[in-house]
Order: sequence, then structure tokens, then C-alpha cells
Amino acid sequence: MKKDRFFVLLLMFIVASTTFVYAQKKPRIAIAGIAIESSTFSPARSGEEAFRKSVGDDIFRLYPFLEKGAPLREKAEWFPAFIARATPGGAVPLETYESLTNRILELLKANAPYDALFFDIHGAMSVVGMDDPEGDLIVRIREVTGNDVLISTCMDLHGNVTWRLAENTDLITCYRLAPHEDAMESRERAVVNMLERIETGKGRPACKAWIPVPVLLPGEQTSTRVEPGKSLYAAVGPATAQEGIIDAGIWIGYAWADEPRNRATVMVTGDDKDMVVRTAEYLAHHFWSVRNQFDFVAPTATLDVCLEKAIASDKKPYFISDMGDNPTAGGAGDVTWTLTELLKRNEFKDGKGKTLIYASIPGPEFVEKAIRTGVGNKVEGTAGAKVDDRYAPPVKLSGTVTSVYTDNPDNKEVVVKIGTIYVIVTEKRKGFHYVREFEKHGLDPRQADIVVVKLGYLVPELYDIQADWMMALTLGGVDQDLPNLPYKRILRPIFPLDKDMPTPDLSAKLVPFVGH
Repeated sequence: MKKDRFFVLLLMFIVASTTFVYAQKKPRIAIAGIAIESSTFSPARSGEEAFRKSVGDDIFRLYPFLEKGAPLREKAEWFPAFIARATPGGAVPLETYESLTNRILELLKANAPYDALFFDIHGAMSVVGMDDPEGDLIVRIREVTGNDVLISTCMDLHGNVTWRLAENTDLITCYRLAPHEDAMESRERAVVNMLERIETGKGRPACKAWIPVPVLLPGEQTSTRVEPGKSLYAAVGPATAQEGIIDAGIWIGYAWADEPRNRATVMVTGDDKDMVVRTAEYLAHHFWSVRNQFDFVAPTATLDVCLEKAIASDKKPYFISDMGDNPTAGGAGDVTWTLTELLKRNEFKDGKGKTLIYASIPGPEFVEKAIRTGVGNKVEGTAGAKVDDRYAPPVKLSGTVTSVYTDNPDNKEVVVKIGTIYVIVTEKRKGFHYVREFEKHGLDPRQADIVVVKLGYLVPELYDIQADWMMALTLGGVDQDLPNLPYKRILRPIFPLDKDMPTPDLSAKLVPFVGH
């Protein structure tokens, strides 16, 4: 009897000890991803040099919520592999994609096995010769990690969600604001959802609902700053808060790539099948019902009309967005058409008119020449149109160097004053300038009469200082005139290219899990 009791106690001790050790064991979680938004209507190509690459522990600096000592950092054993991010641009050459993908796969193999993976992507990467790069990438990652690894994906709302991507991810979310002021919050949500499913032992959600919505609109018409985007995206939070729902997302999609996947999508994940389906269909029908209400977030007109209004206005700074070549949407960033037209205007030639800042145009040779010439001296040369010269040739710049900035050896900048126009010339293409980056040149955008920027909707910092703002319908790789773009491969019918199309089938499709 005593011997039996001893063995029972011993067995209880072993079970308790094993349970304690298991409870203390932290999950092994990898981090990987490639993020870029690529226009197929631009002649530009985004090679290796376009990507900022982070490897290993250097990846933690990308995510403040995973910094050393942060609560989420302590909840798992992290294995950051490889993150590559690029400013939006042209399509990615196949060899560049393969190089980046192979780096991810090699580094993932080095620390396998894993319990989960945080997959951080944009969702609008175009690769020459491929239709669904992110779908291809996640499939190849699964080949390394195995199908049982829990994958949580975070995306830009301007990304595209294919069936293959939906099938191979377990948890998925996207930004809920445009401009993307909630980008980091969204990434953190993806990580929190993943950790919660591991900690509770629930693992994969019971179901995933996917609904393609045949709408293709640019971000400049779907901003969450204004209606109907504001209310549409405001519905996502309450939908996610429902019992049985893990997360919900509305992807606007990317308008400047001619691929079958490019369109809007709704996806919902959760454990209550009926609730998941109802929520997905509610959001999809809501989206479709407001499709005709979408409009530009600011007044639009031709460049000439925008300039006439800005010159006549007593408000300053008066911002004008040079939208057609917006680098943050995938434009080449070196189209010279707008700057060429500005330099023709007599209002800026005599040195007595309104001041105008133009930000910016790339011209490496001009930058080097201006640096050699020195501040206060005259310089003459050309800039721009090395990548995209379809609308205007390199622009001739002849004026006085007012600033030279070489503190950033990767992208030196100069300012040349031509009449009352201050042109910022950069060594490499640049998305946009923050206020502090104007100020390093001695320029105060808050005091300028007119500021012309290669953007669509203004980033928050510039939006906050504008006294008035118009969006110029200019030329470039992200031309806003969608009906006249040479689409050949997107799925039709699609709104607004086919405005009278019949009401689509917006019923939810349940996505299977890989390996099941």
C-alpha cells in the first residue's frame, strides 16, 4: 500500500513538474517580410538598392513594442530573420525578389523550428513576371516552417489579398487609417493577436472569411480623413470587438498595377462562423453601398488652375500636390513636367512675386556641381527625367545655390533659387520632406507663399501646417485618371471603370487552412 502511494505521489510530482516547465516555456516566434508598393505604369524598377534591409536583432528597432524590456518582447523567444522595406516605386526585377526571398528562407532555416511567425508585408509588391509575389513568398516560407506554424500577417490597407495569401496566413490585419498614422499600432495588434492565440492554446481561428469587392480606387479618393472612408473604416473597430471575432480588415487595394489581384477585399477571422460570415458580408456591402460617394480628399484641378488659385490666395502656405509622379504611391519621382511648367510662369521670374518651394527633383550630377560651386554662387545644369522622360526631358536649372546639405552621405541635397522659386534637388529620389528637412536648408514651409510637393494626400505633418491645399492632376506613373490608364489584365467589371456594372456577389467565402 505504501509502495503504491509512493508511486502515485511520484507520478503526480512528475506531471506537476512537466506542466510547470511547459507553462514557463516561451513560444519561438520568427519575424520576416518584404514591403513595397509598385506601379506597373511607371518605367522605374526597384532593384536591391531600393530596399532598406534589416537582419537579426537589428529588426527590433523597427518595432518599438518589441524593444528590450517591453512586455510583448518578454512573452516569447524571438527570432527576427529578415525585413526588407522600400519607398514605393516601380516593379521589382525577378532577380531582386529571388535574392530577398532567399535571404528570408536561409535565415528562417537557421533557427527553425518555430511556433509562430509575424509576417510584415505591404501587399502591393509587383514583381516582373509574377502576379502574386506575397502569395508566393508565404507559400515558400511555409515550405521552411511547416504548415503547423501560426502565421500572423499585417498589411497596408492599399495592399491586395489574394486567395493564396488568405489561405496560407492564419491571422491577418491591416491599417485602418489613411494616411497611415496607425501603422505601428496595426503591427502591434497582429503580434498581440498571435500571442493571445498561443497563450490561450486556441491556435488558429475556427474560420476565415474572404470577400473580393470589385472596386479599384486610389488612396487620394479613399482617405479616412473624410467621408465615406471615415465612416467605412470606423466600422472596423466595433466589428472586431464582437464576441467570436478576432480581427477584421478592409483593403482598398492598389490602383496602379495591372494585375488580376488588384481590387478591394474584406477579410474577417474568428471562432464563431456565423458571426465571421455576417461581419464580413456587412462590411463588404457597406463598402459597395458607398462606392459612388468616394471623391478626392482635397479640391483637384489642372496644374494651371491650381497655380492661379494659389497665386490669387491670401492664405499661406498654399500647398499643391504634384500627384502624377508621387513617389509615395509608386511614381518614379523624377518626372520634370510640373517643374518645367512652373519655371515658365512669369509670376516667379522677376524676383518680386510670391515665393514657391518645390520639393523635390533628383539630379545627382546637378547636386555635385552645386556643391562644387558653393552657396551664393550661380549654377547651371539639368536634373530629373533619367527614369521617366515620357512627359518632359531633363529640366534646365539656372540660378543661385542657397543651400548645400551633405550630412546624409546617402542622399545629398542642394537648393537652387530661380526667380522666387526654391528648387530642392536631391541626389536620389525622395518621397517627401518633413518640416525639419526644409528647415535644414533655411526654408520655412510655414512662411512660404506656395509649396509644391510630389505627393497625393499630404502626410500629417504637412497637412497640419497648410493654410489651403489643392491636388494637381499632373502626369506620371501614378496618374489619377484611372479610366484612361492602359489596363489589360485586371478583372472586369470593376468600379469605377465600369460604373454601370451589376451588383456583384458579396457573399463570404470561407478560406481553408493549409494542411487541413
